[in-house]
Amino acid sequence: MNKQSKIEIKETNNSVDKKELNLWKRGFTPQAEIWNGRMATIGIGIIFIIFALISQFS
Repeated sequence: MNKQSKIEIKETNNSVDKKELNLWKRGFTPQAEIWNGRMATIGIGIIFIIFALISQFS
């Protein structure tokens, strides 16, 4: 007979208050991840604009 072990999953509520989402916190925090995503999006947009301008004028 096979014995199957029971795995318990505990849900944690680590939600961040909406007021805190725009704070500039360093480290592995939800705020830092939000700012990393925003800065990456801006950087990719700037790269696309530069490529578009280079291809238009060359």
